[in-house]
Amino acid sequence: MSHEHHKAVARNSLLLQSLPEDHVEHLLTKAIWRTYDRGETLFLQDEIATATHIVLDGWVKLYRVTPNGSEAVVSVFTRGESFGEAVALRNMHYPVSAESATPSEVMLIPTTALVELMKRDFEVGLSILSSTFAHLHSLVSQLEQMKAQTGSQRVAEFLLDLCNCDSGGCTVTMPYDKVLIAGRLGMKPESLSRAFARLRPVGVTIERNHARIDSIEQLRDYLEDAS
Repeated sequence: MSHEHHKAVARNSLLLQSLPEDHVEHLLTKAIWRTYDRGETLFLQDEIATATHIVLDGWVKLYRVTPNGSEAVVSVFTRGESFGEAVALRNMHYPVSAESATPSEVMLIPTTALVELMKRDFEVGLSILSSTFAHLHSLVSQLEQMKAQTGSQRVAEFLLDLCNCDSGGCTVTMPYDKVLIAGRLGMKPESLSRAFARLRPVGVTIERNHARIDSIEQLRDYLEDAS
């Protein structure tokens, strides 16, 4: 993937899209561009946060290790999504670990660069606040899904969130690791497989790490009718 394409993805991220172009360009010049293999660690729980991360390509998972040694997936992020803003700005310890779930490209914005801009323009702080609020809203939505939706509803909403268009057919790329998807949706892998099967009648076909959706409208209707 070209460096210019990486920059375009970063510019359209929630964290940067509302900032003036000169601010964005300044942050891009300060950014650190990294490539991770599948399974490679970005950072570990309890390390000091020194940068905000924007996923440019691939999937990154955030997780915690429970007292019994098992892994609890907190969230997964894909192209154009950012994480770590709040803890980085306060130089706090990461409450989670981050791992590249697939080969991925990630941009790191050093905290010093963000703080420098915040001192010059309060809009930068508002942009970070907006991004942090979006993370909170996402976590609340995840809790709501687990409490109020069936497994197939959760999968349908997950697929719709990945679509880059509002109507017609669409093919989306998912993390190949179905265990990761199941963990993200609060399900067991076998329950995820059954949920995928239940979505076949509404035009969803799973082929390895791709989901082909015949009709976004039909899938959306299924989600709304089942609610």
